[in-house]
Amino acid sequence: MTVPEPFRTIHLSLLVLLVGWCLTGTDSSVAEHSMPNVRPPLARAKVYLAAGDYRRAIEACQMNIDHAPSVTSYVYLIYVYHALDGYLESLAKRDEWVKVGQLSLSMVNRGTMDLVDPPDLLARMAKELLHEGIRQQYDVVAGMANRLDKARADELWLEVRAWEKARPDNWWAGVPEPWQWEENAGR
Repeated sequence: MTVPEPFRTIHLSLLVLLVGWCLTGTDSSVAEHSMPNVRPPLARAKVYLAAGDYRRAIEACQMNIDHAPSVTSYVYLIYVYHALDGYLESLAKRDEWVKVGQLSLSMVNRGTMDLVDPPDLLARMAKELLHEGIRQQYDVVAGMANRLDKARADELWLEVRAWEKARPDNWWAGVPEPWQWEENAGR
């Protein structure tokens, strides 16, 4: 039996759609293994801290909490807020108000929308607004971490203090070495 050409095209198209549908319904673990370049949230957060992209570092730590909630995950987020505040203070002490303004802009970045409708804040006002917001978020997340395991949160915070002491001029651009965010991502 000969099938007319238009029907063969329709059948072939339906077959391709069916195969595509079956492939998109694969197990997520298969999809994760097929994307080796995707870094876990904490590894990304570490890179964002080094780049000074605190908004994305916060978002990555929030993803880590979603993926693996624990006292450690909450303390990691607290640390990023703390690092942001430390960087902000270092800029203010050095009278680098243009960078404070840039930091403020990076925190409210709306992508390409900023090109046509840029937010315009005075740098000193931006510093105070950021500082207050950071403190509020820090307190909220610290309360959550303490409710889970205050002793573990305190232990992690001792590592933060040692890190700050060892790197007084740039501790906010990284994480304490014992944390090893690349290897421990998701814990």
